[in-house]
Amino acid sequence: MQVSAKVSSIRITPRKMGLLADEIRGKGINEALTYLRLSPRKRTAEVLYRLLKSAAANADQKGTVDVDTLFVKTILVGKGVTMKRFRPRAKGSAFRINKMSSHVSVTLAER
Repeated sequence: MQVSAKVSSIRITPRKMGLLADEIRGKGINEALTYLRLSPRKRTAEVLYRLLKSAAANADQKGTVDVDTLFVKTILVGKGVTMKRFRPRAKGSAFRINKMSSHVSVTLAER
């Protein structure tokens, strides 16, 4: 049985989110949660930690799955909405600053 959860428009770039997502892909749920709790990338790890906890709670809510046997089957990180901001520069010009966001979806399955 598979369960999923997703989070949208997180103000962390997809590149930063993808680095941590690659580390937990394929791991057991307890191992992945421990890895995220001890990760040096605190802000990104907190978002993924909450997402995994949410997916595990979804599995527990269905009632037919033993939560300890779950593993991270897929975790997809996609590009979200980009906010465009401008900084004034010399001689009346401006530089654009792109503030990226990302969408993350995770699927857990039983071993």
